[in-house]
Amino acid sequence: MARRLFAVLVLALLAAVALVYVGFSPDTQAEVTVRDGGNQTTHDGTTTQNASDEGNASVQVADDGGQTLGNVSVRIADDPQERYTGLSETESLGPNEGMLFVYAQAGERTYVMRSMDFPIDIVFVDANGTITEIYHAPVEADNQNLTEYTGYGKWVLEVPYNWTVEHNVTVGDRIAVER
Repeated sequence: MARRLFAVLVLALLAAVALVYVGFSPDTQAEVTVRDGGNQTTHDGTTTQNASDEGNASVQVADDGGQTLGNVSVRIADDPQERYTGLSETESLGPNEGMLFVYAQAGERTYVMRSMDFPIDIVFVDANGTITEIYHAPVEADNQNLTEYTGYGKWVLEVPYNWTVEHNVTVGDRIAVER
């Protein structure tokens, strides 16, 4: 009995360490506002979906004065496999479509255009919803020697190429996510 209890405790400890290692630790930084219907909550990087729109959200981008610059309907990538695959299995994006990559906490992130069929803008967003970096990423010739796009963020928003230019989105603007 003691041996079995010890084995269970060791497995529980290993599982906890694994969760922290892949980024599921709690974040104590400021968080981006998420509006769910009329209610406002904060998004801590965990997935809270209702069955009708599982994996989807709307991202609003606003300037520092609060004026809306654009809205994007996004698919959520919030686990390691979804973040690795990203948009690489997508043929194209509509004019206001994209993907929002969600992490448990802010940190240095590097993205590449692995197996992409179309160019995109890559937007890094810190834990309080402020845009920290924007890249305009063309399609790579092959999957060798890929260009690395590095920025600091808890979220990374991918939108159609030059969407940020067309909507006057710049570093310092903010996002809000509605699920």
